[in-house]
Amino acid sequence: MARLRNNKRKPFVKPIIRKQPTVDHVTGDKIPKSFVFCRGKLPGPLRQLQMDLRKLMLPFTALKLKEKKRNNLKDFLNVAGPMGVTHFLILSKTETAPYLRVARTPQGPTLTFKIHEYSLATDIVRSQLRPRSSKDLFKNPPLIVLSGFGTGEQHLKLTTIMFQNIFPAIDINTVKVSSCQRIVLLNYNKDTKLIDFRHYSIRLQPVGVSRRIRKFVQNHQAISVGLVTIISHGPLAGYGSESEVDDEAATVSLPMDIGRVNRASNKSAVKLQEVGPRMTLQLMKIEEGLCTGGVIFSEFGKIFYLL
Repeated sequence: MARLRNNKRKPFVKPIIRKQPTVDHVTGDKIPKSFVFCRGKLPGPLRQLQMDLRKLMLPFTALKLKEKKRNNLKDFLNVAGPMGVTHFLILSKTETAPYLRVARTPQGPTLTFKIHEYSLATDIVRSQLRPRSSKDLFKNPPLIVLSGFGTGEQHLKLTTIMFQNIFPAIDINTVKVSSCQRIVLLNYNKDTKLIDFRHYSIRLQPVGVSRRIRKFVQNHQAISVGLVTIISHGPLAGYGSESEVDDEAATVSLPMDIGRVNRASNKSAVKLQEVGPRMTLQLMKIEEGLCTGGVIFSEFGKIFYLL
């Protein structure tokens, strides 16, 4: 008797491909990635602040992260694992003030900050006479600079470690100066216990070259280094204003591969221009787990234990 053939096809199940965490080829460490999202309903300005924070965390963040009302923290945590996300930045709003929580996945700790004041990136741009707009500004992660956190207190040490691990580490021996386009500055005031959060862009301008010569070199890519040297020391050197860069300002000696303008002079001035957003934060609480667990530090004086 002939054997009947089973024509019923098995449904195709797409295999789950887990992305390996990105590793820095220079330092060998895992590159931190982040999710920036909100919990609860936010007003329009805080929604814009959320987008500004996502842009600040580029390129290792989800700029177009989709979130719905029914999503809970576990949903984001399930997606974070396969994508190699290491940190959460969570915005929320209560009746008294907005809050920012910075958490490390998957097991914490979680730092809760109260946002006393904030300014959006659009507000910063409108206040500037010549705002900087560059396509490559957000191509590389920013540098992180912490000031005033070395007081020896345990909760400030933990805050320092948390913010240092949010951004990728750099090797000063191999890093390219041209990749350092932005800087995030956090300044802690021990008297007011407030943290000033600032975001700047970095510009390098040669010392001893007039503004007209500098713009001429930037607009003409085929110009040679010798021509810049001749013009800057020749009859045209007296024309143009050098008020933007002072010879007494902070200068740095740079390699010869950072740009056409700086080849005319090895000494360049470092100029910071605020990009935004700007925030004034206060550390309110540190929790052991991911938005849960024992309280390591509390601003109200209730401390269960210290690290």
